[in-house]
Amino acid sequence: MTHQYKLYDAEFKFMKIIWENEPVNSTQLVKICEHELGWKKSTTYTVIKKLQKRNVLKNESAMVSSLITLEQVKKYEGEELVKRVFENSLSNLLVSFLDGKDISEEEINKLKQIIDSSRN
Repeated sequence: MTHQYKLYDAEFKFMKIIWENEPVNSTQLVKICEHELGWKKSTTYTVIKKLQKRNVLKNESAMVSSLITLEQVKKYEGEELVKRVFENSLSNLLVSFLDGKDISEEEINKLKQIIDSSRN
């Protein structure tokens, strides 16, 4: 079973609701989506079916739960951003992001720790 980690903005907002509430009854999910996203019942069920076909979530016995994690989506989106915008270069990303920003010694040390731990 392959998973699609690319989520469009509305799908991401929807999945955040699922991650925060799963497993969630589909009737309850409709109510949450109406309140949080302004969606109609039909919109919620359409998105459930669409994401179910893409193996992003499952809907069994009216209980909806995710098949992918927020961390998997973040990793995928981060890698895609670095490839698409920063020529597959983390240093280009950091230069662009940090340009003109005042960064604290604590943040510098944390970044160094992240880099050092990724070498292992």
